Amino acid sequence: MAIAKKKTGFDPGMFLAGIGKGRTVVSFKKKQNIFGQGDQTDSVLYIQKGKVKLTVVSSTGKEATIGILGEGDFLGEGCLAGQVLRMGSAVAITDCVLLRVEKQSMIQALHREHSFSDMFVAYLLARNIRYEEDLIDQLFNSSEKRLARALLLLAHFGKEGVPETVVPKISQETLAEMVGTTRSRVSFFMNRFRKLGFIHYNGAGLQVHSSLLNIILHD
Repeated sequence: MAIAKKKTGFDPGMFLAGIGKGRTVVSFKKKQNIFGQGDQTDSVLYIQKGKVKLTVVSSTGKEATIGILGEGDFLGEGCLAGQVLRMGSAVAITDCVLLRVEKQSMIQALHREHSFSDMFVAYLLARNIRYEEDLIDQLFNSSEKRLARALLLLAHFGKEGVPETVVPKISQETLAEMVGTTRSRVSFFMNRFRKLGFIHYNGAGLQVHSSLLNIILHD
């Protein structure tokens, strides 16, 4: 990667940080739609700031939350694989700043700049692993463990013993959709986690403590 950068002067971070040919910075307010299911796939979006919720609605009208993305994540990359229409919807759950990269500009950058294509492929592989883990979690773990894992992932679980802020005021309905259970079950488990000291509510939102990992590790 360092060799490619030295040879071409291309910096993936700089490419994703600002405007240029085929790239524009767009802002969205909290709860504003970014794109809808069935919209044309004409661009890839990169989250510079904020949180985005991805949802899918079935033919019968049932909605499911398939993920919450944050800074450094891509969305809408299905257009690069031949998707003509968006498979789901994206909505800002906080104020967001995104870089919109037109499909052709993204393809050209991936073909031309090895450092960028290496970074993008690594990102897609890591997310594919996450999706596989989500499926295994859904198939084999209890709803309590699935909720604990979802909260830890949302908190970007890192240093032991240090609470990290999750999405401000994330709704229990959204958590229920992510976990695949009912809102009442989520409410029950959230109260239990709070009483055990695993989570804490304050004015900024919800904080998750590393001790919540005990729920996942406990048989």
